[in-house]
Amino acid sequence: MNAALRIFTWLLALALVVMPVVAVMNGWIGAERWPLTKLRVHGEFKRVDPAQLQAVVLPYAKPGFFAVRLQNAQDAVEKLPWVERAEVRKRWPDVMEIEIVEHKPFARWGADRLLSEHGRLFPVPKGMQSDALPLLGGPDSQVQEVVKLYNESRGLFAPIGFKVDSLVMDRRGSWSLALSNGTRVVVGRADARPRLGRFARMLPQLLARNASPLERADLRYTNGFALSWSTTKPAVPGASSSIPAAAGGTLQTQAST
Repeated sequence: MNAALRIFTWLLALALVVMPVVAVMNGWIGAERWPLTKLRVHGEFKRVDPAQLQAVVLPYAKPGFFAVRLQNAQDAVEKLPWVERAEVRKRWPDVMEIEIVEHKPFARWGADRLLSEHGRLFPVPKGMQSDALPLLGGPDSQVQEVVKLYNESRGLFAPIGFKVDSLVMDRRGSWSLALSNGTRVVVGRADARPRLGRFARMLPQLLARNASPLERADLRYTNGFALSWSTTKPAVPGASSSIPAAAGGTLQTQAST
């Protein structure tokens, strides 16, 4: 047997060994012999649709145990609404396991996204009512900084009975927020935390001095605030609705710290 014939014989024998393995691994054969027939899902979730989840993973299970593309299946699951992350595994002989972590909304982010408790942004799922969540906003790269100042602001205003309904950083890095009593607060770019701290300490005194609603507070001053008060009289409990309200407007004053 010459050298060429020996090489050919060796390659043929190798192909006869390798090709069945390749065929099984690619699902060309063996899908019926080693099918994935069971789906096990782990994790605490309330909003992920089980039927939708099953429909998404079924095409990846069809090639069988050896040919299943786990990463592709995982990528498909993570594209489902409410799925923050997933891990897909297989268990011999016929089980596909999926571990799911569901998004838990923390706040709205801008006009059309939500922010999860783990700091991840995701689209607002269809049909969800998100108005009850606080509104945060800013460059996507500043999510952690926005959340940090929001949490600090909540700690400042909660003791005096107000919630922070919104907190936004604009493209120039300037901060603004809105309180649950309707007051809009312009904070500016520099020294946001000390400015908010001074304002929160003085706010009860400022409101006690004026019965009109505080519409706007501009904190971008070294030693004080610019305040805009509504000239509309507050509604009197039990008053007749036929009595016309006073003309609306604002009255600006300055408060020193």
